[in-house]
Amino acid sequence: MNQFTYVFPTKVYFGEGAATKALQQELPMVGRTVLLAYGGGSVKKSGIYDALKGMLAQVGKEVVDFPGIMPNPTYIKVQEGAKLVRERRVDFILAVGGGSVVDCCKVVSAQAMVDEDIWKMEYEHGKFPTEGIPMGAVVTASGTGAEMNSGAVITYEEKHWKGPIVGIGASFAILDPAYTTTVPPMQVMSGAFDTLSHAMETYLGHSDRDNVSDDVALAIMRNTVVNMRRLLLDINDMQARSNLMWDSAMAENGILKVGRLTDFQAHQIEHQLGAYTDCNHGQGLAVIHPVYYRHILKDAPEKFTRFAKEVFGKDTAEAGIEALSNFIKECGLPTKLSELKSRIEITPEVLRQVADTCNIIKCNPRELDREEIYKILCECL
Repeated sequence: MNQFTYVFPTKVYFGEGAATKALQQELPMVGRTVLLAYGGGSVKKSGIYDALKGMLAQVGKEVVDFPGIMPNPTYIKVQEGAKLVRERRVDFILAVGGGSVVDCCKVVSAQAMVDEDIWKMEYEHGKFPTEGIPMGAVVTASGTGAEMNSGAVITYEEKHWKGPIVGIGASFAILDPAYTTTVPPMQVMSGAFDTLSHAMETYLGHSDRDNVSDDVALAIMRNTVVNMRRLLLDINDMQARSNLMWDSAMAENGILKVGRLTDFQAHQIEHQLGAYTDCNHGQGLAVIHPVYYRHILKDAPEKFTRFAKEVFGKDTAEAGIEALSNFIKECGLPTKLSELKSRIEITPEVLRQVADTCNIIKCNPRELDREEIYKILCECL
């Protein structure tokens, strides 16, 4: 294990009725004006919006709505939210939704407290926010684990860039598996695959032998696969949804990452693909992972062999990657880029732009170059 300092500041309220308990305990401690942030209409159609607004009213809060946060939240939307927070003198942000809503609000929280453009602040000046508007998260779509950290993934459309911006994490998170029943089945599965991806990419980074973080990552992978298969049999299996919700949190609350380096090259490729195409994140990862892993198989044979045995019960590294590919098909997730919904046609020319602008990771089993990234993407078509 490498040296590390680990802090986990988010208080988690998990299980049925968690929202009532959390808001009754947490909101009396915050100011009067609450920004209620959410995405499309599902939060309102499901009754979650009215229920939360009623809870806010009971504790004497004035609600300011911030609707319309899209999948792959944009930098423009972040700035819109920060402006609203400043104009309405918002005291607290309550993010209601999946990772996109939570990510957007984390950056809104920070941007509202600094005069400088936050992208320039972080990427040109190397400075990061240390304070923001306090916020909480109500998770309605699990998979990203966004509620458990301060990092956010934002699409800066003008720059054809999608990547991490450090914001301010939620002080508390509400994880009620019943809230995830508002999400379409394919979104549930793509979110769960994002969880699997987080654990796989953490595991395949550099670590020493008999590393406890590797052991935990393999357990999360195995449990995610088991419970995704349970949902294939019964999409309303609440025990499976509960486990997947906590798998998601565990994969991104930092526990898997302590004492080791990580490999998030597949994520970097998908992020930049999303910057150009606005494709679904989990589905894009499902297409990319098996192809990427076939390219780096010989660079981490022991890890891939252990992955094969402990996650899929296979004897060889090659069989493990094939099992992953078959599992993706079993879940009904896309296996080719041509199957993804995209705002533009995904062509070799687009993939060339993605490869030429993709962030390249240096701590994965083998550092790729842009030609190999382009080849990987073309093999995904």
